[in-house]
Amino acid sequence: MQRLALFDLDRTLIDLDAAFLQWAYEFAQQYRLGPEGAEWLATLDRAGHPHRDIFFSKVREHFGLTEPTEELWAAYRRRMPHLVRCYPGVVDGLIELRAAGWRVGIVTNGMADNQLGKLRRTGLADAVDGYAVSGVEGIRKPDSRLFHLAAQRCGATLAEGGWMVGDNLVADVAGAQAAGLRAIWIDRGTWPGHPHAADHTVRDITDAIAIIRQVQE
Repeated sequence: MQRLALFDLDRTLIDLDAAFLQWAYEFAQQYRLGPEGAEWLATLDRAGHPHRDIFFSKVREHFGLTEPTEELWAAYRRRMPHLVRCYPGVVDGLIELRAAGWRVGIVTNGMADNQLGKLRRTGLADAVDGYAVSGVEGIRKPDSRLFHLAAQRCGATLAEGGWMVGDNLVADVAGAQAAGLRAIWIDRGTWPGHPHAADHTVRDITDAIAIIRQVQE
């Protein structure tokens, strides 16, 4: 198996939940929704992480906002790249993988402006060999084509295998395995009791990187 390691972005390399809470309090303050409004936003987000167009449609209806759903969503996308932070050890861990001879890439679903902004502002765009963003390419995980694109941009091919790390059992784990990769699932507690066939399960991204580092060709 070649030394190829692909990673999801949100809730894998970056702490989207902490950034979302900060955004929720800012949003509640902007629209004078009070602490209860911020908590309602957080509760809605925790209830399965609905797609953001659906999320903001619900927000608009619940609070009786006049702005169109797309305008609310676009403002969110502009703000989030300024709020997200990598989990501790992420950038150093990716740099160390590359120094050890691994080709490292990112495969992420999401709107182009939002995801590219996150990649650039966190420094992840410069810490990896390549990345594939669904909003740019017009295809989403678990579609294997997005994994193939990421591998190609890292100068690799999925025909020789590799690893994928992510928090989503469908998009990241099942999608990667269908594409011929081994998968490490980061269990954030959002899939309780859900059956899966991940090759490894960890609680922290640094544990996933450690597993990959231990692999010998």
